Amino acid sequence: MADIEFFFDPLCPWAWITSRWVVEVAEQRDLSVDWRFISLAMINEVRLNATPEQAAELGIEPVRPGFQAVAAAGASLLRVAAAIRQESGNEAVGDFYTICGNMLHKEGRSAEFWSTDGTSDPTQVVNEILAAANVSPESAAAATQAEFDVVVRAESDLAFERTGKDVGTPIITFDTTRPNEATLFGPVINRIPRGEEALQLWDAMWIVARTPGLAEFKRSLRGAPNFD
Repeated sequence: MADIEFFFDPLCPWAWITSRWVVEVAEQRDLSVDWRFISLAMINEVRLNATPEQAAELGIEPVRPGFQAVAAAGASLLRVAAAIRQESGNEAVGDFYTICGNMLHKEGRSAEFWSTDGTSDPTQVVNEILAAANVSPESAAAATQAEFDVVVRAESDLAFERTGKDVGTPIITFDTTRPNEATLFGPVINRIPRGEEALQLWDAMWIVARTPGLAEFKRSLRGAPNFD
């Protein structure tokens, strides 16, 4: 059993920042991380499929132009990640996520999806990531194989069983011996804590996550994401 479970969608910039903090802590504390899946496309399934009229009737906010491309890219990359885990195990998923995040967020490739008319095609960027990660042909083929959605949906459902459905990404199980009590959405941070600061935040979150009955505390974003 891993020490930490981290549920991610590779297209979420906030999850990427938090994941680098978790990696920093894991290296310093010799903790193991189980990389698990949660899909932005599945979280936003109703919004993605609703017409403007349906969204107004349901009282939900329509998705931004370009989010369809983001959701499609995330779905493709999560399928590949599921195939990689089947082929090579959890550590290989972590390595793949690192390459995804570096290209999508540090190098800014995800910005290409946010075209003003929402028609951006994610296929080229996805293929470039697969090439950079040296993904096997078998795992790369999973990008278009909907059968892997079953795995992604099951893990998304598992994450929401632990937190409730009114949250986003990232979701972290801080104590895998108490998954239903020690799983939270967040922390959402706009920069990567390093060194002692990373450990201090981890220790604080560990206490918070394991506090019986705790549900929520929140404030607005503190600024744009910084991936350095």
